Amino acid sequence: MSVLRGKKILLGISGGIAAYKTASLVRLFIKAGAQVQVIMTPASKDFITPLTLSTLSKNPVHSSFYNEEDENAVWNNHVELGLWADIFVIAPATANTMAKMVSGNADNLLVATYLSAKCPVYYAPAMDLDMYKHPSTLDSFNKLSSYGNIMIPAESGELASGLSGEGRMAEPENILAFIEKDVEGKMPLRGKKILITAGPTYEAIDPVRFIGNHSTGKMGYDIAHTAANEGAQVVLVSGPTYLSGSHSNIRVIRVESAQQMYEACREHFKDADVAIAAAAVADYRPKYPEGQKIKKNEPIMMLELEKTVDILASMGAVKKNQFLIGFALETENEIEHAKAKIRKKNLDLIVLNSLNDEGAGFGKATNKVTFIDSDLNIQPQELKSKEEVAKDIINTIKKHFNV
Repeated sequence: MSVLRGKKILLGISGGIAAYKTASLVRLFIKAGAQVQVIMTPASKDFITPLTLSTLSKNPVHSSFYNEEDENAVWNNHVELGLWADIFVIAPATANTMAKMVSGNADNLLVATYLSAKCPVYYAPAMDLDMYKHPSTLDSFNKLSSYGNIMIPAESGELASGLSGEGRMAEPENILAFIEKDVEGKMPLRGKKILITAGPTYEAIDPVRFIGNHSTGKMGYDIAHTAANEGAQVVLVSGPTYLSGSHSNIRVIRVESAQQMYEACREHFKDADVAIAAAAVADYRPKYPEGQKIKKNEPIMMLELEKTVDILASMGAVKKNQFLIGFALETENEIEHAKAKIRKKNLDLIVLNSLNDEGAGFGKATNKVTFIDSDLNIQPQELKSKEEVAKDIINTIKKHFNV
């Protein structure tokens, strides 16, 4: 899965013959899982039609500040477009457009939006050989780089003039690969291994029945996806759930029982940088599970239960430099019980949630948690979506590693 999945990409197209390649570039961004909006300079419409790009991007194409043919039209807000984007790509970037970017000459929507953008800006130069080597162009390259823009180098090959040399816009596949590599290289958790447990465990009574709980695994999966999007290599040990950990940085190990989850965690914890125990592991299991389905013959059936292994405590007992995070779901004396778990299980952080809080608990899209660290500092959080809670947890990990 591409690191661009879920990203908002604003593609700016200026007036060069290479503009015809942007149809393929839009398709590649969409295939990578990005949302795409397009801004065209008026001159670029001589080389490719807005209809083509709006069809491929599934969004209207912007090319002017307002629709001159409709006196009641709302203006195209360049500030909103610039703030919408996670990534701004200008391809092709002609000598004229680059000079305007350098000088701040905002006489078209593309440059005005560029001046309003807060996100990383990539530009792919495209021009003839002598233009590419001209001192004014080289000066534009230097100044744009000093402004923090990222150049996608032009390639050598046959040019529109019939000459052959440097100045050809990078091919769409190479533009995509360049941006993906650059984004991935700047991810704060790149090189970190994070072990995460998620979902319930099922403890067999017989081949048909089990002891379990109502956990869906959503909290753990949201943490896994957030960590992966920050560049971490995630090992997600998941109990039974309908959720999918589809991400190139996530390896899903599916288990059913607490013992299976323990064995997977024991294997991967030793070389993990972070472990997050978000699973709702069963505390007890039938001591003598039946090999055949139990028949409903007696009015009362007695089950003898035994404790399951405490996975979180087992990791805390052998912890070296790992940052270890546990979860606590409580119904009474929540803070006191959570503090006791921090000491008992050698945790660096515990994420406490109470079934007494509306919007928290199993099967909800939201959660209301309290962070308590190893120094027993208490940080209550507001009711948030589980995706937002996941971001808060990952931000805490980033602070720990000073990234």
